[in-house]
Amino acid sequence: MKQKSRLLFGRISPLTLGISFLILLSAGIVSCSGDSETATPTPTPTRTQVETATPVATPATNSFAGIYDDRIVFGQSAALDGPAQELGRNMQRGIKAAFLERNEQGGVHGRQLDLVSLDDRYEPELAATNTQKLIQEENVFALIGAVGTPTSRSATPVAAEANVPYVAPFTGAAFLRDPSWTNILNLRASYYQETEEMVARMTTDLGFERIAVLYQDDSFGQAGLQGALLALERRDMNPAAVGLYPRNTLAVKTALLDLRKASPEGIIIIGAYQPVGTFIAWAKNVGMHDVVFMTVSFVGSNALAEQLGPRGHGVFVTQVVPFPTDDSVPIVNSYLEALANYDPEAVPGFVSLEGYMAGRLAIASLERCGRGVSRECFLDILNHTETLEIDEFELRYGPNDNQGSDKVFLTVIGRFGDYFPAGSLKDVPP
Repeated sequence: MKQKSRLLFGRISPLTLGISFLILLSAGIVSCSGDSETATPTPTPTRTQVETATPVATPATNSFAGIYDDRIVFGQSAALDGPAQELGRNMQRGIKAAFLERNEQGGVHGRQLDLVSLDDRYEPELAATNTQKLIQEENVFALIGAVGTPTSRSATPVAAEANVPYVAPFTGAAFLRDPSWTNILNLRASYYQETEEMVARMTTDLGFERIAVLYQDDSFGQAGLQGALLALERRDMNPAAVGLYPRNTLAVKTALLDLRKASPEGIIIIGAYQPVGTFIAWAKNVGMHDVVFMTVSFVGSNALAEQLGPRGHGVFVTQVVPFPTDDSVPIVNSYLEALANYDPEAVPGFVSLEGYMAGRLAIASLERCGRGVSRECFLDILNHTETLEIDEFELRYGPNDNQGSDKVFLTVIGRFGDYFPAGSLKDVPP
């Protein structure tokens, strides 16, 4: 039986949260980010152009919304611009590769798959606005491939209010794994599982006793921090030090000075690639060469390695999907073929592989429903203990379990910016 950490809302249901959120949002008194931020104008959507078709049903709250005679429309709100843009763009790239692959095979039960993507720049308020627009104006069947915890926290109540499926968000936040959500279909392992693996490796492989944490000061960072603290507590340990930095900034120097004072042996970092890369580069510049740096999958592995260059050697990243160039793994082989077909110049990576797997999960759920697909049928997998195999990659769902995979993989950056699978923290390539 799978063991998963979950954050429960008690007696407050997602539907109640959604209604409350929309009322407050309309009154102009909700700030979803938890930080003081400048409002960002709504960007122009990007989408695959398709011919107008006759919808089966048009109301946005109808279970058949987004289903047309010849296509099914999915929506995505993600960072396509700004400091986290590589995450959103690669999730989009992977989803589109999966959809194109299936469309060239005739679609799903005769319908082509269409993706509408809106840029939220990794800002929670814009994510909520985009989600409402995708549901009410773009009339999407389901939402897929959202990027981030703070953005998902603001978008999920809007999706729940309309009973729209929220598929494979690129985040391991515990709140998305609450069983009271009836419209969320997670793909990946949680941040609690990733940080547990980090602490286990630091204490078992290297015998570390002084482990520090750096986190992004928002709901994403706090989710990772909580996971790290719980993993340390299970071993009767406290963090050597804790530092933080504001989201969508590179303001990491103060945290670096605070953490350096604690003389940590290892640092767990919860953040996106630009501030994480900046922190590690500065840390090595001030002499922290013997410290082991570990960060979670959300960081954006390819972008992090590119930013760090030679200074990335020996940095560990936990992953929630297989190694993206190992074509001996069936799901990876399919991904590489689909990516080469969709975008021959694209460099294979962990994020676009996760996007591809998100697209394949959506396709598998549609296939189960047949031609008479509805949102209820699409999500019915959550009501049964059932295993889906996507090219031999196993996803298991069931009552009170909306997370398909529990797998965490350890990787390390080599001297020339390449990633290598690692069995332990002692496996640093020369």
